[in-house]
Amino acid sequence: MAPEQVALTYFLDAAFWTALAKIMGVNIVLSGDNAVVIALAARSLPAAQQRRAVFWGAGAAIVLRVALGAFAAALLALPGLKLVGGALLLWIGVKLLMPEGGEGHEVHAADNLWVAVRTILLADVVMSLDNVVAVAAAAGGDIVLLAIGLALSIPLVVFGATFMVRLMERWPVIVTGGAGLLGFVAGEMAWQDTVIGPFTAGYPSAAQYAAACAGALIVIGLGRALGAREPARKLEEARPHDPAR
Repeated sequence: MAPEQVALTYFLDAAFWTALAKIMGVNIVLSGDNAVVIALAARSLPAAQQRRAVFWGAGAAIVLRVALGAFAAALLALPGLKLVGGALLLWIGVKLLMPEGGEGHEVHAADNLWVAVRTILLADVVMSLDNVVAVAAAAGGDIVLLAIGLALSIPLVVFGATFMVRLMERWPVIVTGGAGLLGFVAGEMAWQDTVIGPFTAGYPSAAQYAAACAGALIVIGLGRALGAREPARKLEEARPHDPAR
């Protein structure tokens, strides 16, 4: 088969578009904090330099995340690590549904273009562990798919951050759907681990989607349960303690 026919078959495959949608969805949901960091780092620059700082910072973030994602994808190919990665994704999804703390972003505004770009890049590295693991899992080891998904979703997050935040505030179901997507990817990934291959081999291939749906339900159920308990716990901690009790 000619190379152009191979490429056409690759890009017309429904599995490619499904995986691409998962990568973009996961990255958009998890990148809100990164977009805020970019805005904070560039806020003291003149308007024209702000755009350039965001452009170069986002571009560098794409390159770095592709490299980190490729490394994570290689690690996930090792026996047992898909189970570990699945557990990590489940926890990330649950945290997404829990009330946020009051901590702020410790990012200083920069008055120099390249200092701002460096700040953006360093902050993105520190804050991107969850993104990298989730996106690598959604890509399933396909580096081309990983690069395309990140190249499309990071600029969308950066330049549409304000709009995305407003959407999520107005329709919290978007965050719930994103958390559920993380659980779906976690269940699907864990089912594919070679360590449990002897067990999963006895089931039809469609069983991985049942595991994926179970992962989504676990994240949404546990996230909502813990999220409902969190305000009461914080209220109890805020009460003054009675020494007589």
